[in-house]
Amino acid sequence: MLSIALLVLLHEGGHFFFAKLFGIRVEKFYLFFNPWFHLFEYKPKNSDTTYGIGWLPLGGYCKIAGMIDESMDTEQMKQPAQPWEFRSRPAWQRLFVMIGGVLVNFLLALFIYSMILFTWGDSYIPVKDMKLGMKFNSEAKALGFQDGDILVGTDLRAFKDFNVDLLRDLSVAHRVDIVREGKAMSLPLPGDLNLLNMVKSEPAFVRPLQPAVIDSVIPGTPAATIGLTKGTTILAINGKAVDSYNSFSDEIGILNDLMTDAKSSADSLKVRTVNLVVANNGNRDTLHTVLTPSLQLGFIVKGLNALYKPVTVEYGFFESFPAGAAYGVNMLKGYVDDMKYLFSAEGAKSIGGFGAIGSMFPATWDWYIFWKITAFLSIILAFMNILPIPALDGGHVLFLLYEIIARRKPSEDFMIKAEYVGMAILLLLMVVANLNDLLRWVGCI
Repeated sequence: MLSIALLVLLHEGGHFFFAKLFGIRVEKFYLFFNPWFHLFEYKPKNSDTTYGIGWLPLGGYCKIAGMIDESMDTEQMKQPAQPWEFRSRPAWQRLFVMIGGVLVNFLLALFIYSMILFTWGDSYIPVKDMKLGMKFNSEAKALGFQDGDILVGTDLRAFKDFNVDLLRDLSVAHRVDIVREGKAMSLPLPGDLNLLNMVKSEPAFVRPLQPAVIDSVIPGTPAATIGLTKGTTILAINGKAVDSYNSFSDEIGILNDLMTDAKSSADSLKVRTVNLVVANNGNRDTLHTVLTPSLQLGFIVKGLNALYKPVTVEYGFFESFPAGAAYGVNMLKGYVDDMKYLFSAEGAKSIGGFGAIGSMFPATWDWYIFWKITAFLSIILAFMNILPIPALDGGHVLFLLYEIIARRKPSEDFMIKAEYVGMAILLLLMVVANLNDLLRWVGCI
């Protein structure tokens, strides 16, 4: 809520700033929507603007006089145009008013990224330093990858850290450079891998390999009950060999699928009952236990930060701005590139609403993660709003560009109808996005 409130407030503030700059009257400035009633409203003395907070946190609005917008105030548009109205201003001024929100959101994202780099620096584990290599799924292995391969880079660039940019490069590259058993070599790639499939596949296309060696045991769990200790290696589960913690997690994932088909408590107990082969100090043993209802054994392995030494790049105050701008532009480029998957069946299922946004944030407060996600949402908000859809800023910009080029305005009747069409499209997208959240929650997609 804090993140969305901040982004909406500043987005509408962008429209407000340029409207006031050009002497255009702003009738209402609201954080969140206020159908039927509001939580707070205040109109300063001698001010034309009423400020308020609505109860419906789906956005906000800046009602500008003499403008056809989501308020659909057609009565005002029937009156003669006044000099302080939006429609009375030159097209270039109206254009600045309409791009104000998008401009603020984009610059805000760059600023936040810059301050993140200034405050925390850029800490990451170089992919080439992951000496245990990677774990690949069957699709990756069909391309020539082998478990344990160390990724170095592609014909596009060297890999930096393990994130979606690495997958994005692999999806379009024609060559990948690796180190296999200490020997540098290259593999050909098709150059047209489906990034969405790579991201969503289970098991994952590629993951850093983590040994199935227990680092700590959680008291009171099945792992503690059967005597697993720090240093114990998991070798097999239910007769299936385990060569890494990745493989162990994959087998638990299979059990999770079986749990969804369980019809009774007896079926559930059968799925949860497992046989383990473990080794400790050279001693091999076979153990039997029952996993928790959430299919947890109750142990923790070393994370990547414990397996490898992270590299941290520090930035001075002024150095952080070009670095933050480059980071933000790269995030925007990646997001725009990925939009092509939206028009596929799997892409449509990936659309998320407020539930998906909420799930991006951790359960406990973390300023670093808060600001990083807020910056990313600001980029998304800027891009989505500039799309040429009526009712969005981009739709208004499209019509203004038409006016500047054709030297005539679209009719008010056309603008009103376009606004209705745009609002219908946005409502449909919102329904689909939040329906996807619901279906994901109940496990249907």
